Amino acid sequence: MRYELYYWPGIQGRGEFIRLALEQAGADYIDVARRPRTGMAAMMRFMESRAVRRPPLAPPFLRAGKQVIGQTANILHFLGPRLGLAPRAEADRLWAHQLQLTIIDLVDEAHDTHHPIASSLYYEDQKPAAKRRSADFIGSRLTHYLGHFEDVLARNRPGRCMVGGRLSYVDLSVFQIVAGLRYAFPRALARRERRFPRVVALHDRVAARPRIAAYLASERRIPFNESGIFRHYPELDR
Repeated sequence: MRYELYYWPGIQGRGEFIRLALEQAGADYIDVARRPRTGMAAMMRFMESRAVRRPPLAPPFLRAGKQVIGQTANILHFLGPRLGLAPRAEADRLWAHQLQLTIIDLVDEAHDTHHPIASSLYYEDQKPAAKRRSADFIGSRLTHYLGHFEDVLARNRPGRCMVGGRLSYVDLSVFQIVAGLRYAFPRALARRERRFPRVVALHDRVAARPRIAAYLASERRIPFNESGIFRHYPELDR
């Protein structure tokens, strides 16, 4: 099957978690909005079409044949078994989905460090609030989440994967979380990484996988930038 991924073309954002799964699986997919000249228009036409019976609220969403699936965690819950990136047992699949939902909670909190008041406002319009929000995120929330993932890995012996003994989409998402936090808060994370050796080692193993390494070195991997979820503002990195 050829999958169609719909997401904003200039940022990694939430769509990157889906791209990583598709890339690791060697899946046949189109990143629709990144097609030259016609991509964004095609995405907007699809979102506005009255013919779509179950319309997504916003990107990312995925077309798989006649199905249209929205929401990052929901898309990965759908793709995981089809791409060989989810465990077989139902209880393990639910556990993977739970972990992915927790990862999305972290993504939302990371976004709110630079947009704590409203997404409709520019960062420059909410700097004082962003400084306060970032200080709390770095001081408590960042270690709260990474500590949880470290504990999950420790309990899932031998601690090389988040769920079971094989790579899953959750491992790919933990890689993206570490990469994003290193970009957004390099100083703060450098001071704390030693507390989470299993999480860091998981990031490194995922980055070294042949398909992921090739993807990261390619033009398909959009660089982190100050339009996405993970943004680096030096005044927030303390």
